[in-house]
Parts: sequence; structure tokens; C-alpha cells
Amino acid sequence: MIGQCGITKQDCDGKDVLEIGYLLQKAYWHNGYATEAAVACKEYAFNTLNIDEVYSIIRDNNIASQNVAKRNGMTPKGMLAKHYRGVDMPHIIFLLRKRKNN
Repeated sequence: MIGQCGITKQDCDGKDVLEIGYLLQKAYWHNGYATEAAVACKEYAFNTLNIDEVYSIIRDNNIASQNVAKRNGMTPKGMLAKHYRGVDMPHIIFLLRKRKNN
């Protein structure tokens, strides 16, 4: 096993959202695996679950994960602070809405 990727329910400023998250062992970074898995989760969410939007909530200093979200078509839509062990950690909220066919 090299890591994990999936869709989870997360709190985003008081709203429950579906988030695409990914976490790989460092030995497997920079091989495209996170992007491939995140794109598959997006397609599953939109095409199988018929969800209208997905999020990724990423630490402001995690540039590699932000780049994965961007390659997945997501754009930054805001910021929030998550509280870990008594510390506020800034996160960027990435969002992608399903395209509607006209």
C-alpha cells in the first residue's frame, strides 16, 4: 500500500461538504499517483454519485497538494483555520463544480 485517496465528509466553515483527500508515502510523491487518484475520485463523485461539487481543503503551505487540486480542475475559493493541538492552521478551500449540460 502506498497511501490513500478518497471522498470524505468534512466540515467547511460550518457546512458539511464532500472532500477529495489524498495522502501518499513520501517515497511515492512526484509520480502522478495523487493526481490520478484525485481525478478518479472526482469522476466517481460526478458521474456515479451524481454530486454537484467537490472540495479539497489543503494547508496553505502544502504546495504539492495544492498543485494536485489544480490539476484536478479545482480553484481556490477561500480560507479557513483548522485547529490541531491548540494551534490554528490556515487551509485553502479548493472547489470544483460539476459542469451542467445545456
